[in-house]
Amino acid sequence: MTGAEAPGTSSGTAGRGAGTGRRVAGATGRGIRRAGTATGSAATYTLRQARRASRAEGAGDSGLYRLIELHAFNAAGDAAVAISLAGTLFFAQPGEARGQVALFLGLTMLPFAVVAPLLGPFLDRFSHGRRWAIGATMALRAFLCWLMADAVASQSLAMFPTALGVLVSSKAYGVARAATVPRLLPPGLSLVKANSRISLAGVVGAAVAGPLAGVASTFGAQWSLRFAFVVFAGATILSILLPAKADAHTGELPVSLSGDTRKFRVPADVVFALRCNAGLRMLSGFLTMYMAFLLRQHPFPGWEHRTTLLMGLVIGAAGLGNTIGIALGSMLRRLTPTVTVVVALLADATAATAAAVFYGLLPAIALGLTAGVAQAMGKLVLDATVQRDVPERHRTSAFARSETLLQLSWVLGGFMGIALPLIPRLGLGVLAALMVSWTVFVLVKRPGRAVRSEPS
Repeated sequence: MTGAEAPGTSSGTAGRGAGTGRRVAGATGRGIRRAGTATGSAATYTLRQARRASRAEGAGDSGLYRLIELHAFNAAGDAAVAISLAGTLFFAQPGEARGQVALFLGLTMLPFAVVAPLLGPFLDRFSHGRRWAIGATMALRAFLCWLMADAVASQSLAMFPTALGVLVSSKAYGVARAATVPRLLPPGLSLVKANSRISLAGVVGAAVAGPLAGVASTFGAQWSLRFAFVVFAGATILSILLPAKADAHTGELPVSLSGDTRKFRVPADVVFALRCNAGLRMLSGFLTMYMAFLLRQHPFPGWEHRTTLLMGLVIGAAGLGNTIGIALGSMLRRLTPTVTVVVALLADATAATAAAVFYGLLPAIALGLTAGVAQAMGKLVLDATVQRDVPERHRTSAFARSETLLQLSWVLGGFMGIALPLIPRLGLGVLAALMVSWTVFVLVKRPGRAVRSEPS
């Protein structure tokens, strides 16, 4: 009897096991479907709220919202490229990484001596087709990202010229976009707030694309570049959908920073804002390179096995500060440009001095946070000042030269960060001395003009 019952018992147990398995599978399937539905609903809600925010305060009627959405795609693509390059350049052997980064910085700096006088006038030729010019910068980056992905996968030196092309195209987009903002500005919205809203869209775009590009990069740095290709391809289409009034109606002329009276001379307020921003960008470039190597090779006590997290805390603080600065620009009702950029310089000099004297995790994070806020506020004020004070026919060339100066300042700071020995108080002490000296120089050379209120 017992022998006869065993098969039945086994069969019953198997049946109950199969039933339990079907119930678990069914519950899991329902859970996945519900999670997918919830995720889709959350994404749809977020997208709806983002589109509503981009159309607020008349931006929907003026067409500014399309430029806001386009900039989100631009930042998303740039973030994917940055993640790929960071994984390629910074995570080699220490000595090799320094050499690769120095080579990359050199490649980005040298051509700007030619780009400075040529970029603005070249874009001026597209004054009646600015949408197509912006679209061309996106399409070119998509193409270069695809080529760079193959170069990274094969460890080819072609990675450097393609990366340079992406950088120059990104700067060209920035110049064309900044010159286009006043044409799409709705009544009642200040230039600082418009620029802040565009920059915030960029932060959102980078925040969304960063994790996706990070996941893609786990399969290889080339996959984050292919992700960037898709983003820039979509941005190319959005560029063509910009409103027709984004195109200029009159020709734009070259601009000169010299005393040549035959060409437009940059207003004193713009020169002053440029000098301040040059100091802010120099500090940013220094911190990016110096802290990346310092924290990796000489982490704080207790962080020896968490260097990636440590770098994320310190360098990520600068990104958080940048977001805070952009948000402040969109919330503050009035800004005095000259006061804002001077306060930003003084804050950076103070934070650098404190980090050099009291070197540690908290001072380093405070320095990154301060640098991010100062750079964001300074750039918003600079862009708005150029948009306010420089006539339409000269604006693109003015932005081309200002962006070139800022890029060169960042690269100069980066070179100093690579060249200095990885002795925290020495490196940060040199940085603090430079910032204090530059602040004094800027204040001494400050134009003797009445303080003007926020650009509108």
